[in-house]
Amino acid sequence: MDSLDDLNRQLKDFAVQRDWEQFHNPKNLAMALAGECGELLEHFQWLTPEQSADLGPEKKEQVAMELADILIYLIRLGERLDVDLVDAAYRKMAINQSRYPAERVRGDARRADEYDD
Repeated sequence: MDSLDDLNRQLKDFAVQRDWEQFHNPKNLAMALAGECGELLEHFQWLTPEQSADLGPEKKEQVAMELADILIYLIRLGERLDVDLVDAAYRKMAINQSRYPAERVRGDARRADEYDD
């Protein structure tokens, strides 16, 4: 029971049982997703890169719960907009592989539009 489809069904059932589908429109879900991303950022604010990679158990669990909230809202948003998130992710990866060929961008963090052709 670890597929996105299974999780999506459980999340939808959870919302339906509580009569929350009325609130789970794309606008509200996108706003909730942005809010949860902000809450995730709060855990890393003021940490050094080294500290951010070496979280203690309590902080790591808090971050895990924020990541879970983000995933939940993302899956709900995909469901409400009829977007296959796995397919979209694979398509985006193909685009990124084309935009950022490894031999051209290795070790360089610039955006694709910042490269000289």
